[in-house]
Amino acid sequence: MADDVDRAKDLEMMQRKNALDDVLSKPDRNAGEQQLFINDEVCCIDCYEPIPQERLQIKPDAVRCVYCKEIWEKTHP
Repeated sequence: MADDVDRAKDLEMMQRKNALDDVLSKPDRNAGEQQLFINDEVCCIDCYEPIPQERLQIKPDAVRCVYCKEIWEKTHP
């Protein structure tokens, strides 16, 4: 019985380690991207259009407009 418990604990620890390694090995999708300011407005880093205030209220650190963000997410899975 103790061997089964030990094996179960070992398996769980290995699965947790693998899951953490997987998460930590993936780069942050937005790492290094900073907001672009043009004429004191936050603009999309892809199309250079101003990001609407409604979007910035929801996501103050947004670097892309909704349209460009959708395209970026499709091309950077």
